[in-house]
Amino acid sequence: MTSLIEVSNLTKKFKELTAVDALSFSVPKGVVYGFLGQNGAGKSTTIR
Repeated sequence: MTSLIEVSNLTKKFKELTAVDALSFSVPKGVVYGFLGQNGAGKSTTIR
């Protein structure tokens, strides 16, 4: 199946703090996914 979104080894740092570390995922075309996690887990940072 064709991926609509593909992320490979995404890392986001704010000075000394690593907010997202080596995140990889793909979302196939026609599939709905959701981001779940506690406050401060990096959900919004990943989307940006």
